[in-house]
Amino acid sequence: MTETATSPATHGVTMSEAATSKVKTLLAQEGREDLRLRLSVQPGGCSGLIYQLYFDERTLEGDALMEFDGVGVVVDKMSVPYLDGASIDFADSIEKQGFTIDNPNASSSCACGDSFS
Repeated sequence: MTETATSPATHGVTMSEAATSKVKTLLAQEGREDLRLRLSVQPGGCSGLIYQLYFDERTLEGDALMEFDGVGVVVDKMSVPYLDGASIDFADSIEKQGFTIDNPNASSSCACGDSFS
């Protein structure tokens, strides 16, 4: 019997060029190459679920990983179904600045845009 290495699971989240570029800039400022961008869904917020987006050096069991021009985006196994088809973008304009998440699985969201159901 031969052992075969299993490749890590992947997820359906995409990331825009603007978001990828901003993450690369932030990672360069941190001076760390071991960090990945982690996107997860947690209970909370006014609509029931809230997004969490942060840098993480850990790899947890069941994590799904995708790379975008050298930037690793990790989603935990419980969040994958909630985020399938979601996209991460970055805006830097007078009206809006920061990362945004467009999620086709969200049936409703609150005015702040950070919470959904």
